Amino acid sequence: MLKEACVESYLEAKIAESKGANRIELCENLAQGGTTPSYGTIKSCLKYLNIPFFVMIRPRGGDFCYSKDEIEIMKDDITLCKSLGVEGIVIGVLNNKKEIDYPLLKELISLAKPMKVTFHKAIDEVENPINAIPNLIELGIDRILTSGKHETALAGKDILNKMITLANGKIIIIAAGKITYENFNEISSLINTHEFHGKKIV
Repeated sequence: MLKEACVESYLEAKIAESKGANRIELCENLAQGGTTPSYGTIKSCLKYLNIPFFVMIRPRGGDFCYSKDEIEIMKDDITLCKSLGVEGIVIGVLNNKKEIDYPLLKELISLAKPMKVTFHKAIDEVENPINAIPNLIELGIDRILTSGKHETALAGKDILNKMITLANGKIIIIAAGKITYENFNEISSLINTHEFHGKKIV
């Protein structure tokens, strides 16, 4: 079982590593759902972390429908991460109908490769996230981070398991949503994936 700890600073990343996290999702501003961390934070994690980490690419909190200027910021941040040798990024883009913005997503994935790409919990705002899975596989997304359209992974377990079945190993479903070190054993026994995500997972 892989435990991905969601953190908002270099110090929190090091603490999570020391507690047994297998991977870090590196953000800032978790109160707003997570935004892109600073250049210095990313560099320090590259230098001093001994476990993999994925960088959140999100220029602000709020919705996931971005302006042209915000998209350019995201592209610059992706290019920076790529140039530094970051292993993976975490992105999610929707249009004003709360549908995945596939043309923009394709562009961002192309820019990001060969970095790994996770599509984050923006997918939980899509009407039927299960239907998006074949398209995300085709585009080359490596992982989908989701709580199955619910506040918690436990409440979303039925949708999560349907997504995992449809993914059939072609894309990794990361279960998220109030998963902690206290409930991890229960949740991991009910959801048929091997990757789990949380702020207090370790």
